[in-house]
Amino acid sequence: MITVLTGGTGGAKFVQGLVRVRPPEEVTVIVNTGDDLACWGLHVSPDLDSITYALAGVLSRERGWGVDGDTFSCLERMRQLGAPAWFQLGDRDLATHLRRTALLHSRTLTEATAEIAATMGVKARILPMSNDRVETRVLTTQGEMSFQEYFVRERYRVPVKGVRFAGAERVQPAPGVIEAIRDAEAVLIAPSNPVTSIGPILSVPGIRQALRETRAPVAAVSPIVGGAAVSGPAGELMKTQGLPVSIAGVAQAYQDFLDVLIADQRDRTYAGEVENSGVQVAFANTIMDSDPAKAELAGAALAAVMPARAAGRTR
Repeated sequence: MITVLTGGTGGAKFVQGLVRVRPPEEVTVIVNTGDDLACWGLHVSPDLDSITYALAGVLSRERGWGVDGDTFSCLERMRQLGAPAWFQLGDRDLATHLRRTALLHSRTLTEATAEIAATMGVKARILPMSNDRVETRVLTTQGEMSFQEYFVRERYRVPVKGVRFAGAERVQPAPGVIEAIRDAEAVLIAPSNPVTSIGPILSVPGIRQALRETRAPVAAVSPIVGGAAVSGPAGELMKTQGLPVSIAGVAQAYQDFLDVLIADQRDRTYAGEVENSGVQVAFANTIMDSDPAKAELAGAALAAVMPARAAGRTR
C-alpha cells in the first residue's frame, strides 16, 4: 500500500498521476480538512472534494477545483437573494455538499467520505485527517480569518503574519490514518503547501509521531521550484514559519521524518543544502501540466523512495 498525505490542487494532480502507475486499490490518501467550512448551512470539504473528483475523473481541468463543465445558476441566484457568494459553489458540486451534510447527521466524516467516493466509482481509499474539527486560521494585517476567507475571498493578497490550527490539540486522527502510515510500503507527501495543506494534517496529535516511527520510507515532492511556489501562496506562508522559500525550506518543514525529497531539475544547485540535513534528494520534472507528466512525477517519486525501502529506513 502507498499512503499519500495531500491537499490543494497540486496534491490532486499528483494523486491522479499515482493511480496511473499503481492500482488505485493499493493507494490510501490522507486529506487535509483544515480548509473545511460551512457555506449556506452546508459542510464543504474542498480538499476531500478535489481528491474525490480527481480520482473519479470529473475534476475541472480549467479551474483545478470543482466539477468539470459545472454551471453556477444557484450561486447567481443566491447572490441575487443577498447571500454571501464569494465562495463559488457550482450546481453539481453543490449536490456533493448537500449529500455530505445529510450524511453527517448520522455518520462520521470518514464514513460520509467513503460513501460519496464509492458512489462516484473511486477505488482508492480516501481518509480525512480527522473526524474532529480543526480550522486553519490565518493571521493577517486585516485580522485573523479562515483559510478560505484568505485564499478565496481575499485572493491571498493581504499580508500574512502567521498561521494556526484551531482545535488541533483536542482532536484525534480519523480511524485508519495511523495504520495507513504505519503499515505502508511507502509514504508520499504530495507537492502541496507545507504550511496550510500538509501542516494541518501534521498538527493532528499522533500523525507526526507515526511518520517518525513508521518503517516505511517517507518522501516529499517539493511544491517550490526555483525559489517560488508553483502556484498559490505557499512561499509567503512558508516565510511566516521561518522557512526559506526553497527546496531546503520544504525539507526543513518535514526534517524530523523525511527520508527523500523529490525536487525539480532546475533546483539541482540547491541539493547540498538539503543533503546537509540528512535528507536524500532526487530530481524530476515536477510541473504537472499533462496527464503523462503527472504519471511521470508519481513514478519518479516511487522510484526514488523504493531504494530507501530496500536499504532500510535510517532516520
